[in-house]
Formats: sequence, C-alpha cells, structure tokens
Amino acid sequence: MSVDLHRWQRDESKPSAREAWRDAAARVLAPSIALFAVIVATGWLIMGPFGGLEGETAVNRELQEGRSRTAMWDTTTDIWSRLGNTEIIIGTCAVISLIILWRTRQWWYAVIPAIAISIQATVFVIAAWVVGRERPEVEKLDPAPPTSSYPSGHVGAATALYLSFALMAQRIERTWLRRLVTAVCILVPILVSYARLYRGMHHLTDVLLGVVNGVVCALLAWHWLRRRRD
Repeated sequence: MSVDLHRWQRDESKPSAREAWRDAAARVLAPSIALFAVIVATGWLIMGPFGGLEGETAVNRELQEGRSRTAMWDTTTDIWSRLGNTEIIIGTCAVISLIILWRTRQWWYAVIPAIAISIQATVFVIAAWVVGRERPEVEKLDPAPPTSSYPSGHVGAATALYLSFALMAQRIERTWLRRLVTAVCILVPILVSYARLYRGMHHLTDVLLGVVNGVVCALLAWHWLRRRRD
C-alpha cells in the first residue's frame, strides 16, 4: 500500500453516509480480518512449532539483571509505558481529533485516529485471547492486565495513534514544526516499546507484532475513504 501524504488535501469533498459505510467496510474492516489472521497465525507458530521462543526471555533478563534497571530508569519507563495505557490513548485521540475537527470542519478526516485505534484494539483483544501467550518469566514492574502477552496492546495502540498523527502532521505548513511533530510522533511508539520490554511485560516478538498491528491499522485508517483524485 503506497502512502499518499496529500490525498486528503487534494479532495476535501464530504462523503455521503452510504459512501462512508461502504468504504469503511471494504477498505478497513475486510483488510483487518486478514491482518487478524496473520497475527494469530504468527502467534500459533510461536507457541507451536517454535516452542514459545523461550530464548526471547534472555532479552528481558538482560534488562532486568544487567545494569539497565535503576531507580531513574524505573521511573522514566513507567512514564513511557503509560503513554500506551488505554485511557491515555483514548483521551489523547479524543482531544486531538476534536481540535482537528474544529480546524478543518471535516469529520471524515478527523476520525482517522479513532478508526486506527479502534481496529487495532479489536485485532489485539481477540488475537490475545486466541493465542494466550504467557508473559515473560521475569520480575514485572507493572501489574499484568487480563489480556495475554501477545501481541503488545500498549505498543499497538501507541503505534496506531501516533503514526496517524504523524501522517496528519504532513499538512503543517511550517517546515520546522512539521518535522518536529513528525519526529515526536515516531518517537513515542519506540519509547513505549522499550518500556514494555524493560518492565518485563512482553517478549520481543510481542512488541514487534504490536508494531505491525499498529502500523497496518494506521495505514488502513489513512486510506479508509476513497478520494476522487487518488
């Protein structure tokens, strides 16, 4: 899927309700089923033929037993990890989307982040239940949520939301501000990914597939509506 950064600026026409539902079903819901299948199949491979990839735990142990864990890093990664918390993700999405709606008056554009995190969350929750991978056998710095370890919901949500923001930021006219916002939006999922590993909450492949989930959902959301000049 090629990423056209200016598709929403070239065609700003408002879709009808029928067009919106049709495109959401064809361009988001249907592909997300394929995404779900890939993530679950990969999880089954990890838990089945690959024997749970027990060697991955070495990454978590290295972060726990090495010199990485300090009081300062415990506090810092706690902040980074919280950026992927459900309430933070939803709150940030709501605030930014409302600001975008106020500035553009285009609801079909403002809903992009909401579509991204909604699809990501749906794929994550069902895949986590189906695969049911245990979390790493190391000391954990956070209480374990009821979902299983694979894929990482924190990483998936942060990736989906902030990649959506990064794509939307490309219409910022001031070059320095556009680059700054884009860099911050790309950095946040990286920080969340490291924090979840550092805090013993996920295996490396949980994080990697969380990134895949988030990236694909953000791209599906970005292309959710057909534009006449695509």
